[in-house]
Amino acid sequence: MEIQQQQLESANSVSPQGVLSLEGTETGNLPKLPPAKTPTSQWQRISRQLIDILDQLPDYLGSFFAKNQQAILTIVLILSAFVTVKVVIAILDAINGVPLLAPIFEIVGIFYAIWFTFRYLIKAETRQELTQKVSSFKQQLLG
Repeated sequence: MEIQQQQLESANSVSPQGVLSLEGTETGNLPKLPPAKTPTSQWQRISRQLIDILDQLPDYLGSFFAKNQQAILTIVLILSAFVTVKVVIAILDAINGVPLLAPIFEIVGIFYAIWFTFRYLIKAETRQELTQKVSSFKQQLLG
C-alpha cells in the first residue's frame, strides 16, 4: 500500500513552476508549440473587410460603368435637362419680379404672334414657305 501511495504522490507532485511533471523526464527535449494566436478584435476584422472593399472598388466601378454606359448617359442627360429647366424658371421668376419688365415682354409677345399670323398663316403660299422652312430645319437637325 505504501508503495502505491508513494507512486501516486510522486505522480501528482507539482513542480515549482505550477506545471505537472513526471519524475525522471526532462522537459528540455520536448517540442515547443508556437504561442496561440491572439484573437483579432471585431474592429480589426471590420477594418480589414473595409480595406478589401476599397481595394476592389475601382475595378467594380470600372466594370459597372462599362456595362451601363448608355443608361448612365441617359440619366445624366435627364438630370441636366431638369436642372436647366429649374434654372430657366428661376431666371423667369426673377425677370417677372422687375416691375415693368413683365408687361413689356407680354406686349412684345402679343405683337410677335400677330406678325407671325399675318406673315405665315393667312396665305397658302406663305404656309407652304413655312412648311419648307420647318422641314429643312428638321432635316438639318436630324441629319
